[in-house]
Amino acid sequence: MPEIELSAGTIDYEDTSGDGPVVLLAHGLGFDESVWSEVVSGLRPDFRVLVPVLPIGSHRRPMRPDADLSAHGIAAILAEFMDRLDLHDVTLVQNDTGTAQLLVGVRDHRIARLVLTSCEALDNYPPGIQGRTLHRAGRIPGGLFLLLQSFRFPALARMRTSLGGMAKKRLPNELIARWYGPLLSNRDIRRDFAKFCRSADPDCYLKAAANLPSFSRPALVAWGAEDRMMPPATGRRLAELLPNARYVEIPDARTLVQFDNPVGLTAELRRFVKENPLPGES
Repeated sequence: MPEIELSAGTIDYEDTSGDGPVVLLAHGLGFDESVWSEVVSGLRPDFRVLVPVLPIGSHRRPMRPDADLSAHGIAAILAEFMDRLDLHDVTLVQNDTGTAQLLVGVRDHRIARLVLTSCEALDNYPPGIQGRTLHRAGRIPGGLFLLLQSFRFPALARMRTSLGGMAKKRLPNELIARWYGPLLSNRDIRRDFAKFCRSADPDCYLKAAANLPSFSRPALVAWGAEDRMMPPATGRRLAELLPNARYVEIPDARTLVQFDNPVGLTAELRRFVKENPLPGES
């Protein structure tokens, strides 16, 4: 994979290249670019698709010890990534974590279209039993380390109160090992992960919501119809705040919409771009 040095450290990223419209896919906490693999395959023929490996748990390169890895810090990494690669007219797609919202009204000049799909928003933060468990574990010495040990056992990771509750489809052993291997084997990756978890501000996305009505560019809120961690009601409220938004529910999907129903999500992304062309796009 190509790599790029940013203020926080060096990150890997996937880039399909090409001259098509730019789509940037942002993953959530404890995942990497592989969670988007089927969507990337579906978009590749007509789009330039980029997936940065964000430093929130499944990254392979530790960040600098002084890096800001709060939600705002991760949003800044997304913005700097777009700046450094000089990406223009980006369709930014966010899943699970809600950090893309923190760019609205702050550093959104490169974003032409915004897609929020089953992510933290408004008062649903930390989200669900999984988010609240992480939040509490982060406040107990050694709590996160002990919690992470459960991911050594796929059967435990697939429990509804854990990773399994985020997907309707069965999560393969190899993906669980890929996503959580860095956390289980590298102390500095755990340090980065802990920074993010311990910096959680319950009002983070409520405060960010004040800027959403100023985003007049096209927006799509595509929610997992069967999501329990990020309830569809939150998605509908989110769409109401964005003045040029369309809300859609992706069937047969929970939080990991791109994993549960990549065909459905890809079709909605294609429709969204087609219905909201930029100058020079056919």
